[in-house]
Amino acid sequence: MQQSLLRAVELALDGDWDGAHRIAQDANEEVAHWIHAVLHKIEGDEWNSRYWYRRTSHAYEEYADPQEELRAIAAVLTGGN
Repeated sequence: MQQSLLRAVELALDGDWDGAHRIAQDANEEVAHWIHAVLHKIEGDEWNSRYWYRRTSHAYEEYADPQEELRAIAAVLTGGN
């Protein structure tokens, strides 16, 4: 699962919102919900983003830059954090 979620992060960083969203929405674990939250933040859907953040240990305001946040998620998935 971690490889799929890392792929979702890579797709999001490359601007493929739909591809990343398809992967994130099909997983039921906290890091997937975190990715899902960031994707909706990127989309500009604050309500939906906050919904997904509530399913994680992270907050909407924790990162101002979604790209930085995605890199932080990648670090978690690769054991770099």
